Amino acid sequence: MDKLNAMQTFVRVAEAGSFTAVADQLQVARSVVTRQIAALEKQLRVKLITRSTRSLTLTAAGAAYLEKCRVILNMVDAAEAGLDEEKAVPRGRIRLGLPLSFGLQRLMPALLAFAKAQPHIELMMDFSDQRANLIEEGIDLSIRITADLQPGDIVRHLGDCRLLTLASPAYLSAHGQPLHPAQLRHHECLIYSMTMNAATWAYADAGQVSAFAVRVRIRSNNGVALTQAAAEGLGITRQPDFIAEPFLARGEVVELLQDFAPPPLGIYAVLPSNRYIPHRVNVLIDHLAQSLKP
Repeated sequence: MDKLNAMQTFVRVAEAGSFTAVADQLQVARSVVTRQIAALEKQLRVKLITRSTRSLTLTAAGAAYLEKCRVILNMVDAAEAGLDEEKAVPRGRIRLGLPLSFGLQRLMPALLAFAKAQPHIELMMDFSDQRANLIEEGIDLSIRITADLQPGDIVRHLGDCRLLTLASPAYLSAHGQPLHPAQLRHHECLIYSMTMNAATWAYADAGQVSAFAVRVRIRSNNGVALTQAAAEGLGITRQPDFIAEPFLARGEVVELLQDFAPPPLGIYAVLPSNRYIPHRVNVLIDHLAQSLKP
């Protein structure tokens, strides 16, 4: 049995959670994939996957073996790419962690263009605003919008986005316009959060960034939903420019408190810290950096 090929198949099965899905990816019969995993387990003398009628679950040994396989396969990628990286045709799979709204609105056109230009690269896109553990989840590249990078993050800065404070003309007509962030505690605010902690928004005031308490009317983990609520006159929200722009263009909301705008958030490509970065991933990062230029 080709051990390297078996490792690649095992990683695919572990990530897809399905023999059938991997068989479809490889364009082989499902029995070919199951026999290959069974042969690998026999050779290793350990159970890697627990099978049920509805799902596949890695055993403890399987989870440990998965991480070792990823390291070995990354080393193989590094060895092959190092032979002639500049001339190599990028190929292989890239698993992406993408923020939901920014991913759909700003990144999808760039990613589709990349997919057309790089037919030998398979993209796996996971859209979520939850911060992923890149190493545990096997993500090759995550795009994050943040002002707080974590210690040890390996990043490349791709651009910036501004946070805009927004309300509808109808809301301002009924409730008045706040002229200072401190006045937000007297207004209905629509905040991006799913926690029940006291809500604050940061603004630049008197030469420094300060947190101001806001009164919550609606909480949500989706900025588009909150901006739609603001457009309907339900309150004031604060959203990144890529969400706000279409609502501003249609005149459904207006921008408030421009003189107190906080520093922009950074848009970063975040990479796992425990592995070689394959040539194909660097090619994608270069493409995104070019696409996100102002």
